[in-house]
Parts: sequence; structure tokens; C-alpha cells
Amino acid sequence: MPLPAYARPGDAGCDLVTTVDAEVAPGERVVLPTGIAMALPQGYAAFVHPRSGLAAHYGVGLVNAPGTIDAGYRGEIKVILVNHDPRETVHLRRLDRVAQLVVQRVEQVAWRETDALSDTERGAGGHGSTGGYSAGGT
Repeated sequence: MPLPAYARPGDAGCDLVTTVDAEVAPGERVVLPTGIAMALPQGYAAFVHPRSGLAAHYGVGLVNAPGTIDAGYRGEIKVILVNHDPRETVHLRRLDRVAQLVVQRVEQVAWRETDALSDTERGAGGHGSTGGYSAGGT
């Protein structure tokens, strides 16, 4: 199997390919092997992201996007694809690019309990509280 590779200089994600042929019917999900395992150093994690081309052209996404690979994991990276298209089966072939892998430095936090948080302009507003869409007239 080819090692993961960046398609272009400066790309954040490198391509992951499937080691098997697969047919993914509408609404179906499949776990695809990539043939890749790795040892990340402590303080890093890898994140499996969907490919925008598969999403735009075929309605394919990842069930758990992004999938998280912790530094202590040593098993094969697998990709959980779902076919969101309501009518068409997606046909994947061995060595098709099925996801992107982004490796990032991650921080560990020290949790502590508190009775109050500092105030901000946004406050507790979430899930659409800043607008950005026309359906609600904002």
C-alpha cells in the first residue's frame, strides 16, 4: 500500500486510500481498511476528515467526522463512510482516496470546577446565535 501522501505542497491533509473494493448503497455505511498504522508522539493526534470531492459528487461523508486517532493507538486506521445519496450506490475501488488525515499538536487541559465563568460578548449563545443565514431573517 502507498504511504499517505499530500496531493499538493502546503496541503493540511494527506490522502488515505482503501485497500478493498466496496459498494455503498444509499443510506448504508461501511468500514474501510487503509492498510496504515502509525505511532504518533505524545502531544499529537491525527484526525480523519471527509474528502470534499466525494461529498460534493457522490454524497459520501464520514459517520464520525473527524475521526480521532490518539497518540497511544497502534492499530490500523479505518474509515467509516456513509452514503447520504438517496438513490445511487457508490462504487469504490482498491486504492481510491476515501479520506484525508490531518496530524495536529494537541494540548491537555487541567479541569477544575467553578461556580461561575467570566462574561463575554457572546455569553452562552450557541447553535446559530451569531446568525449568518437568511432563513431566520437575521
